[in-house]
Amino acid sequence: MDSFKHIVSSHLSFLITTHKSPDGDAIGSASACYFFLKNLGKEAIVLLPDSPADFLIPFLQNVNYRVYDLLDEQARIELLKVEASIHLDYNSPSRVGEDMQDIFKSLTRPSIMIDHHPNPSIFTTWSISKVTSSSTAELFYEILENNGLENHVDMACARGIYLGMMTDTGSFRFPSVCAYTHHVLERLLSLGLNHVEIHEAIYDDNTVGKLQLRGFAIAERMELIPNTPIGIITLSGDDLRRFNYKKGDTEGLVNVVLSIKGIHIALFAVEKEGGVKMSFRSKGTYYVNEFASNHFNGGGHKYAAGGESKDSLDVTISRFKSLLHELL
Repeated sequence: MDSFKHIVSSHLSFLITTHKSPDGDAIGSASACYFFLKNLGKEAIVLLPDSPADFLIPFLQNVNYRVYDLLDEQARIELLKVEASIHLDYNSPSRVGEDMQDIFKSLTRPSIMIDHHPNPSIFTTWSISKVTSSSTAELFYEILENNGLENHVDMACARGIYLGMMTDTGSFRFPSVCAYTHHVLERLLSLGLNHVEIHEAIYDDNTVGKLQLRGFAIAERMELIPNTPIGIITLSGDDLRRFNYKKGDTEGLVNVVLSIKGIHIALFAVEKEGGVKMSFRSKGTYYVNEFASNHFNGGGHKYAAGGESKDSLDVTISRFKSLLHELL
């Protein structure tokens, strides 16, 4: 972990990146890192592959950030004029998407990866990978604490760390939560952090369309596969358009399926441009990461993984059902 202190102390300007379709941990850890560096008197800019969901944008307030998809070629070149880069919440260049992967060919300065997902690849000068961390945000705080840098965590930095930890642990209920998780929470709350405000911003700021879509998904598009502990929710492109879908509206739907008594494996599959995006969740003795990796070009944690399919929604679900014996 001392590699982080080395790269931070040795350079003045930084590019901070995170993965495509950034979630709470991505936005939280990136914003926390940004404010930490600013507190040290450093220059920093956050580069996102694409725009986050609307409910996450307020957490980027006062963050100097850019969205790669919206930049012209000259603006992208300018971003590379930094002394070092920090890559958060992903462990393979492919996770930033096909377009933004090109930056790794141009980033020749020192770089560091900080991540908690399994099976990391080597694409940075230094790597800090800890799969037992509940979130990258928690790991980021641990790195600061191990290097005696936690005194540079102000309220803005603390909000980012809490956001990442809260969202990646399902409000601190997943098996990844440990004693150290609560140690970090204690330190953040002792700064005066308003954790209620963060929780409400994420979970209690819904549009009517979002709630109607979720109700429709549960009532009309959920299937519990007979004689198995498996449940599925599927949504087509037409379903999304019917309820005026906005990015983030289906966040957490897969966990609704997993919450049903007797269900230990859940799949949420949604039709997107060019194919189907898949979210897998499990609990107990059932694991989904290798299944997602082997069959749906995905991966992740034992109990939470993602995947994709280039086939239609119907074909994708049929293929999933034909492989259930591997999950069981």
